[in-house]
Amino acid sequence: MRVAARLVQIGNSRGIRIPKPLIEEAGLSDEVELEVQSGTIVVRPAAGTRSGWAEAAERLAGEQSGLLDEVTATRFDDDEWAW
Repeated sequence: MRVAARLVQIGNSRGIRIPKPLIEEAGLSDEVELEVQSGTIVVRPAAGTRSGWAEAAERLAGEQSGLLDEVTATRFDDDEWAW
């Protein structure tokens, strides 16, 4: 789908109104990522801040590659920390 749009003033910035059908077709929500590629502004759904982080950490722990420190308790853990 191709649609013409106008830039509108939004405070000190400019913006565009994106028609609902385009938003739905692109799978956009409230958060998006913007990037300029060869003079074109690319809008894509924002990746979650930590998307995939937990799975990667579990995979790394399962590999036991030595990249994660061993769990070591300290006196602080026993005396000061409220569990």
